[in-house]
Amino acid sequence: QVQLVESGGGLVQPGGSLRLSCAASGFPFESYDLSWYRQSPGKAREFVARQVVAGDKTEYADSVKGRFTISRDYAKNMGYLQMKMLKPDDTAVYYCYAKKPWYLEYYWGQGTQVTVSS
Repeated sequence: QVQLVESGGGLVQPGGSLRLSCAASGFPFESYDLSWYRQSPGKAREFVARQVVAGDKTEYADSVKGRFTISRDYAKNMGYLQMKMLKPDDTAVYYCYAKKPWYLEYYWGQGTQVTVSS
């Protein structure tokens, strides 16, 4: 059974940090690019960060560049999103997304809520 399960969300004050985790199972995680997306109420889901399998290159949305870091542990089938200097605008449901390069094979997690508020 294919699963992507996010965890680590919660309530944090502006300027604080959180680390989101994404546990993958049921598919060859090491062959899939890993991305994080987020969605705020009333807004479309937006790209946050990506780490591709080829060379482990990373890319980030301009809004999070320098504050967020994507990483993965292939041995544990885990993906992470380290978030620092959080702002209220970062409040959203964060989703883990795994896609096999060049193929229409992809999976979404169920999401984890991040709320940045004082």
